[in-house]
Amino acid sequence: MKRAHTSRTYDRFSGGDATARRSGGPRRSTSYGTRRAPQGEFAPPKTITPPLPAVEAFADLDMPARLLATLGHEGVTTPFPIQAATLPNSLAGRDVLGRGRTGSGKTLAFGLALLARTAGRRAEPRQPLALVLVPTRELAQQVTDALTPYARSVSLRLATVVGGMSIGRQASALRGGAEVVVATPGRLKDLIDRGDCRLDGVDITVLDEADQMADMGFMPQVTALLDQVRPGGQRMLFSATLDRNVDRLVRTYLHDPVVHSVDPSAGAVTTMEHHVLHVHDADKHRTTTEIAARDGRVIMFLDTKHAVDSLTEHLLRSGVRAAALHGGKSQPQRTRTLAQFKSGHVTVLVATNVAARGIHVDNLDLVVNVDPPSDHKDYLHRGGRTARAGESGSVVTLVTPGQRRGMSRLMTSAGITPRIAQVRSGEAELTRITGAQAPSGVPVVVTAPRAERPRGASAPSRGRRGRRPTGQGRPAGEAARPRAQRRTGFGSAA
Repeated sequence: MKRAHTSRTYDRFSGGDATARRSGGPRRSTSYGTRRAPQGEFAPPKTITPPLPAVEAFADLDMPARLLATLGHEGVTTPFPIQAATLPNSLAGRDVLGRGRTGSGKTLAFGLALLARTAGRRAEPRQPLALVLVPTRELAQQVTDALTPYARSVSLRLATVVGGMSIGRQASALRGGAEVVVATPGRLKDLIDRGDCRLDGVDITVLDEADQMADMGFMPQVTALLDQVRPGGQRMLFSATLDRNVDRLVRTYLHDPVVHSVDPSAGAVTTMEHHVLHVHDADKHRTTTEIAARDGRVIMFLDTKHAVDSLTEHLLRSGVRAAALHGGKSQPQRTRTLAQFKSGHVTVLVATNVAARGIHVDNLDLVVNVDPPSDHKDYLHRGGRTARAGESGSVVTLVTPGQRRGMSRLMTSAGITPRIAQVRSGEAELTRITGAQAPSGVPVVVTAPRAERPRGASAPSRGRRGRRPTGQGRPAGEAARPRAQRRTGFGSAA
């Protein structure tokens, strides 16, 4: 399926010719319509060309039969809203600007279109045909895992290009030929600089979690990479939030996009409860420990690596099976930690914001902000680890007296009205809200399991099989998991 082009591409941002603008032509004032942007966000542009209507079933889409058959095999029967709305247009070659919280099915929303439009082509060595840029290596692996069975069905080769892994093996994978590359910006730039990859043959480019790439300071690298892909190619930008940090990307690289927003924030998820628990400074540590000792898994967020390590050590001494995840850990350590949480060997994941995006955990019903997040975006992303794909869950934030005013402002910015309670350790109200209980007090040692080698990190991905139950009990676009791992499985975390 080739993308249709007109002789003159109208740019809805500048009101003029897109080609003239890219070559340095005059830029006129921009109009975004009448929608008032929420705090920190910009109003998405109006679409000039009317979008194609949404579909009710995957069978209504113009996709290869083998892709449709694989959807059925994977147990994906009904498209999520963001898939139903964007796929008819992305399959037709339109640019897409999509907003959906993690867990809304964004991976298949862009992945199916990318694979369908690339199917039947073969990449030359070092010259991929499609590119997915993501901010973290864990999210890159999650995207690879999610797309692997579909890519295999249409004989497309995937390669994952991320830091923390052997650059030599990744270079070898590219030299062997890979139609689709899933990459973090820094490592991809390194491989281009080495002469192991060229982007001038890339027809389809996806930016996943573009706002996080902006927040992490990747914009110069991202724009440099986008300037190397084939001019006039298809661009898709998906993100949990669309704020002013991605405004430059939208203005420069998306042309007359289909704009779609679904599940704009964690506050809009009706199956998620938000609790602000007022605690005394002297009681916060004990309260945190009792929550961690609950029956069932929990992710606990703290601000610093040192605080994460300190709490993890305390929990282990108290009899709680905990493990730490933060940017100071090596990639093998992070992989082992995720494997422990996936298998149920660990029940508490203590983390910095490195775990705030990209992690998918089936049946995770509690997220605890031991340290309140610094802004409303961090809150929404942390909270997005629970109540995914129709499941229920709670986000609990522990707030000391000096933090109450700031937390109130943050919740207002997030558009959330939380349930507020004053709690103390050992009280029934704390147990009712969080399942807290006294820890055993018997120290535990969490032995490190054998690290799982991330699939696709050093060679074109071969994928794996594994049926999901009928329907979509978890987000479409998450990787299939072996049957024994479904209840506690990760899809690779970020």
